[in-house]
Amino acid sequence: MEESEKSGESVSAKSSVDKVDDGSSRRNDSVKSSQSKPRLKLFGKVMEKSLQWLLDNASFDRFSHCFQPLSKQNPQLTEAMHKQFISQLQTLVQREISTVIEEGDLQVKFEELDRLEELAKDTPRAAWRPSGVPEQDVCSGLVSYYKKQEEYMRIQLKKLQKENAGLAQKVQAGRENITHTEQHIAAGVEEWRASLEDLEAFVSTLSPSEHFGSL
Repeated sequence: MEESEKSGESVSAKSSVDKVDDGSSRRNDSVKSSQSKPRLKLFGKVMEKSLQWLLDNASFDRFSHCFQPLSKQNPQLTEAMHKQFISQLQTLVQREISTVIEEGDLQVKFEELDRLEELAKDTPRAAWRPSGVPEQDVCSGLVSYYKKQEEYMRIQLKKLQKENAGLAQKVQAGRENITHTEQHIAAGVEEWRASLEDLEAFVSTLSPSEHFGSL
């Protein structure tokens, strides 16, 4: 009996500890999730304030001023129209904000921005900031761009010069081969002409009687 009571107490104690651990883990998860979405919450607050500013500026006085004949003839209908307009405007804007957050995947974008911010903390050099003078900012941006283009063109020029040098060597080698072939052909023609002349001279030294006598 005592052993069953002890086992029951241990089980209850373990379950209570598990509940405490489960509760603490849930609280930690909620804290982490809340800490991982500060930018999204800030974005939501900014959108709420912007929407409230928009609704405040869409007052009944301004609305009735746009519909003066109707507001004078039937102010109650104008007021009902204004309330319906405000309600639909608020619903539409809130729907558009939700669509932007979902389709733009802002949560992922904000987390990526947080990651880049953490990486930038270890960068010793400060990030570029506009100087306030548009001419200087444009010139600084164009100078770096033109330097990159100049370096690229220099590399391409070296490649073309190397290719042209290789082609020039091939052309020169082809010309040398052609010259050598022409010289070889000319030497063969000269040898053939010399042999022909020797043969003609030998034939001219022989008389017809000698030809027939030999037969």
